[in-house]
Amino acid sequence: MAETVLIVEDEQDVVDLLRYNLNRAGFSVSIAETGLKGLAKARAERPDVIVLDLMLPEMTGEKVCKALKEDSSTVAIPVIMLTAKDQPSDRITGFELGADDYVPKPFSPRELVLRVQALLRRLQTSQRAETIEVDSFVVDKGAFEIRLGGRRLDLTTTEFKLLTLLIERRGRTQTRETLLFDVWGYQNAIDTRTVDTHMRRLREKLGGHATRLETARGEGYRFSATTRP
Repeated sequence: MAETVLIVEDEQDVVDLLRYNLNRAGFSVSIAETGLKGLAKARAERPDVIVLDLMLPEMTGEKVCKALKEDSSTVAIPVIMLTAKDQPSDRITGFELGADDYVPKPFSPRELVLRVQALLRRLQTSQRAETIEVDSFVVDKGAFEIRLGGRRLDLTTTEFKLLTLLIERRGRTQTRETLLFDVWGYQNAIDTRTVDTHMRRLREKLGGHATRLETARGEGYRFSATTRP
């Protein structure tokens, strides 16, 4: 069965261009012309990837992305933001909302198809049935969830990938640039504050276990290999 891409875009020429190239690459394509319709289709159809424009009628792409990442039924769906906004601050906002990639207009249709394929490969790799247990933390890649003391943590896709990577590499400091590349897939650091923001949110969600996420001043972050007394 063909993997499905939901395109949430109100410019018909862009829709036609994306649909043609994604169909040629073997994807099934679904279309929504407004933010509200896109959110409804995402919840009803559960596509494999969502290509989301930011400047949409009825509901902005930012609000759609935020709603998707706050809904347990859609939180794991990768989102590629497609927009004419290309300032570093715009990209930072997109990543902080949980977007998995960011493609500025005008764009190369071939590049976008390759980004969709690469995103799906990364997701499939991370979702292979594998369980990692470290003290009270249990990472279930197959279920795309992390449990702490038996309680399922309410994490966005990016938070899941970030915490999983840190747990897998526990005891080893990861630079902000390394995390941007390995979690967000970004080869050039746009702004390392993106990492700092996600680490702050993760600590809030870990509560009394937040001390396991250690800051290596001037370097980056690490997941402590041992619990503190």
